[in-house]
Amino acid sequence: MVAREAIQLLEERMNESVIGQAHIVERLIIGLLADGNLLVEGLPGLAKTRAVRVMASLIDATFSRIQFTPDLLPTDVTGGEQIYDDDGKRSFHFVKGPIFGNIILADEINRAPAKVQSALLEAMEERQVTVLGQTHKLPKLFIVTATQNPIEESGTYPLPEAQKDRFLMHIKVGYSDMKSELEIIRMMQEEEHKIKVYKNKIPQAMIFAARDEISQIVLSDEIGEYIVLLVFATRYPLRHSKQLSIMIETGVSPRASLALSQCARVRAWLQKRTEVNVEDVQSVIHDVFRHRLIKSDHTNINNIQNDEIIDILLAQVLAPKASKK
Repeated sequence: MVAREAIQLLEERMNESVIGQAHIVERLIIGLLADGNLLVEGLPGLAKTRAVRVMASLIDATFSRIQFTPDLLPTDVTGGEQIYDDDGKRSFHFVKGPIFGNIILADEINRAPAKVQSALLEAMEERQVTVLGQTHKLPKLFIVTATQNPIEESGTYPLPEAQKDRFLMHIKVGYSDMKSELEIIRMMQEEEHKIKVYKNKIPQAMIFAARDEISQIVLSDEIGEYIVLLVFATRYPLRHSKQLSIMIETGVSPRASLALSQCARVRAWLQKRTEVNVEDVQSVIHDVFRHRLIKSDHTNINNIQNDEIIDILLAQVLAPKASKK
């Protein structure tokens, strides 16, 4: 089995178990191949947790779920030193926490206090955790998928902008269509709703092989300039229109440029192309910019969503004509 076949098999099996959510399946795979952490937002019952569980079950990897609560401690995530008594001699040994898995589900991340979020931030950014001055490396295959409920505010701690910026993409999950909803009901009635267990799991080596192939995807100077133009349009919106300048308070960070180019490369590879085009960039830009744009007070008062601002941005920043197909 080659890398492309393995990833196609992963996507097919995920869609068999996660009905009507092909969008989140594709985004989870993009995050996995782009080696980035994901923030998934959606109402309860939309298969956010199930999708991550299914992906983990199909890969030869360790899955950890951390249920974030207001009383959670940093050591509940990272692990900590414990005392051992060996023939009357006491010694300390580090016991790894759930963060040392390969695929981590941080469920309801906005329920965790600042200290816990800070511990998670180091893991996401540095791929390591520090406990009592000792640094412990995380596995090579490591991805955090955090979920949050958009309508739940009681007992939550809004994520700081610095932490949100560490997420490669912010994925919004919506309701499935009527046909998919009916299929879910039938699946539940037939008691086939449990996650299928496959004997032949996808080796981690296939994930790394796919990443190597993606690194060879060409991103031309024209597409690179287009990405930078989109980024700079959020930082200096008045150069494009007064409309944008009124809507945007603070533009996206340099991480947005890197994330947009990497996600576009992954999408091009998934589409079996060797070069990134305009459609690749435009397909993933909402997920990359959504959590990084800071709206103005005017925009908040008028209840204008970030996705609407990004739509205007795409309309006003001209794409390379030669890349439009």
